[in-house]
Amino acid sequence: MEENKGIRINKFLSESGFCSRRKADELVDRGQVKINGAIPEMGTKVQPGDEVTVNGKLIGRSEQKKHTYLAFNKPVGIVCTTDTRVEKDNIVDYINYPTRIFPIGRLDKMSEGLILMTDDGDIVNKILRSRNNHGKEYIVTVNRPITPDFIQRMREGIPMLGTVTKECEVEKMGPTQFRIILTQGLNRQIRRMCEFCQYRVVKLKRIRIMNIHLDVNVGKWRELTDNELNELNELVSDSPKTAF
Repeated sequence: MEENKGIRINKFLSESGFCSRRKADELVDRGQVKINGAIPEMGTKVQPGDEVTVNGKLIGRSEQKKHTYLAFNKPVGIVCTTDTRVEKDNIVDYINYPTRIFPIGRLDKMSEGLILMTDDGDIVNKILRSRNNHGKEYIVTVNRPITPDFIQRMREGIPMLGTVTKECEVEKMGPTQFRIILTQGLNRQIRRMCEFCQYRVVKLKRIRIMNIHLDVNVGKWRELTDNELNELNELVSDSPKTAF
């Protein structure tokens, strides 16, 4: 009965946010991981109350606890990194959550809006590996009047970073404002797309990630509801499983 309650050591390290499952397997294989002071075999399960260390550093004790899932409205100027030593304006210090959490994906420093935060490495892997093209929605303001040609070019795809962006939904909302839904996440994609069309982004705000909508003020966060989390898990259920 107790054995069934445990989780494999690689999954435990992944869900703790320490590393990927593959990296965890490498650490176990090299004898750098210990459970209650003993070096485990590959595939060993961590039981409730077990103490896990990597190279002598305590990662945590296995507990049957509920993971944290937050919807955060990131302000301009905050960087989506967990490296608090290098970046003083990092998202972790800004939120100052009582337990260790990390962002799912990123939103560049000069952009604002929705980003998801969690301590569940497993769902991060599922979202990033999901085969489905899940939309992220943005409201963008540019530096000059938007033309029909600009909208059409943005919809059809823009060459950048050695590829062409996927076709996407783009809708004009005002003289200099448009809404765009992306199903890919290239580096600074919207800004690069606009630059190619001789436009400059003045303001960029993400208002939706998959089924999660932005509904808190800038700099504030809330926990995901059970319904949101259940729907999110359904949307990423096609994700290939990580090999044990």
